[in-house]
Amino acid sequence: MRRLTVLAVPLLAVAACVPAEGQAQGTVGGFGLLDIIWLLFIISSLQPLLQQRMLMAQRVRAIRALERRRNSRVITLIHRQEGLALFGIPFARYIDIDDSEQLLRAIELTDDDVAIDLILHTPGGLVLAAEQIAHALKEHPAKVTAFIPHYAMSGGTMIALAADEIVMSPSAVLGPVDPQLGQYAARSIVEAVEAKSDVNKVDDETLILADLSRKALRQVKQFVQDLLEPKLGAERAAEVADTLSQGHWTHDYPLLAGEAKALGLPISTELPDEVREIMQLYPQPRGRRPSVEYIPMPYRAPEDGRSRPSRDRGSSS
Repeated sequence: MRRLTVLAVPLLAVAACVPAEGQAQGTVGGFGLLDIIWLLFIISSLQPLLQQRMLMAQRVRAIRALERRRNSRVITLIHRQEGLALFGIPFARYIDIDDSEQLLRAIELTDDDVAIDLILHTPGGLVLAAEQIAHALKEHPAKVTAFIPHYAMSGGTMIALAADEIVMSPSAVLGPVDPQLGQYAARSIVEAVEAKSDVNKVDDETLILADLSRKALRQVKQFVQDLLEPKLGAERAAEVADTLSQGHWTHDYPLLAGEAKALGLPISTELPDEVREIMQLYPQPRGRRPSVEYIPMPYRAPEDGRSRPSRDRGSSS
């Protein structure tokens, strides 16, 4: 219904410009043709803004509903390709200092006795920002739950490790937190230098990068170990921190829920439906044909063995 209302606005504007009887030719409703073109241009420019405002209102309602059910503060850290307000130009989003500033403020505004539910959907980002967020969550006295409906890689995993419980969808993934220097993994830089038989033949810039890489590896391992120690104990926390931070996998290695649980992380796969519904309110920008299409309703297996849509749930669009 909202879509129909928004789309009807230009039509109503045009209908209001129907020429009155006896009106001069070349004008419509007191407007010239150029005026009408400009009016339609303005309306079409404002339409995405109006749709975005309605979407934001839906997000607030969905977040408040989850907060009421779980008696918690819900915070979202969701990175998609966003569209700019008027021109729809997509740009990628990562964890940055602005994210850490806003999230730290949300945590500070939360009473010590109020639980925090953090919905994470991110490829990672700045180590400094991720560590700030993770430290603040670790220090929050009440329970902290990280919900991961699809993925939380790199810095997103580091933030999730600060939670008392990590709730993932069955197919969601975490990832390694090994530091990256530019386009190369810190561990790979170190190993490349150590593989040289004569270090004197290695240029100074590479030696400097190797020194920075060793420091980054030590720092990230210690930080992750500090996050995990209250949950896993000192010895096990050190082992898991080494596994996740020392470059044993490629940086985009998908750590599934079962593997993460085997490491000893507090993993659950009972993701609430409300979290999935909130994710639907953070769509990718429009303007291109979707790559994936399906009928958005659950399919149940009936007694005769033939799959058909369930009629007790679901929505249409």
